[in-house]
Amino acid sequence: MKRLIAVLSVLVVVSLALSVPAFSGTLEDIQKRGSLRVGMEPGYMPFELTNKKGEIVGFDVDMAKRMAKAMDVKLELVSTAWDGIIPALITKKFDVIMSGMTLTQQRNMQINFASPYIVIGQTILLKKDLAGTVSTYKDLNDPKYTVASKLGTTGEQGTKRMIPKAKYISYETEQEGVLELVNGKIDAFIYDLPYNAAAYVQRGQGKMVHLDTPFTYEPLAWAVRKGDPDFINWLDNFLNQVKNDGTYDKIYAKWFEDDAWMKALQ
Repeated sequence: MKRLIAVLSVLVVVSLALSVPAFSGTLEDIQKRGSLRVGMEPGYMPFELTNKKGEIVGFDVDMAKRMAKAMDVKLELVSTAWDGIIPALITKKFDVIMSGMTLTQQRNMQINFASPYIVIGQTILLKKDLAGTVSTYKDLNDPKYTVASKLGTTGEQGTKRMIPKAKYISYETEQEGVLELVNGKIDAFIYDLPYNAAAYVQRGQGKMVHLDTPFTYEPLAWAVRKGDPDFINWLDNFLNQVKNDGTYDKIYAKWFEDDAWMKALQ
């Protein structure tokens, strides 16, 4: 009887093993392929942008280069439109999104995030004529003002939620919104602090005012497909390593504390 039970136990174990599909995680795919594929939309300076040579550069790009080096593989940057970047990740067009993406609960329903690598918030690029009249986002909450942000971003969500009385316009790109502000078509452009700070230095001085105190809390994180805890673990450990060995600080200083990179855009 005991022998029969033992045989049946073995058969059950074997049956269960055969019924579970073999799991091939992203890390294994990257190793087999010999390259790390990173999805990003190169229009969000200083995280990712295109220089005058047509090269994609930026804070996220330098972090991706360091990541690929740590994996001992090549780096492939996959330029992707923002409104399709999550579907492209899910359908395995690339391995990870590194594109200044804010970790939101809504996005987290579709994809998973590693630990945040930087925390930012929404700030205001304001028409020069309104300096002194408007000092916070609350002052813009009036039907007489026209405010804008980029379509499908947390800037759009934050503007609609916190400045609901103002007339709202959305733009396909950040550059279009800033240009419309410079040309006096809108009263304010609401967007992420790093981008607005760079845009102000690049083209806004004397033409607009930057209200640079964030009025939202937004952690940015790398996004991956659901069901891959090993990759999340690797990304978290990588981030911990570069934040404690000086690598992160060096890359941060290059893109956030120095404006030398802007010369490559002219």
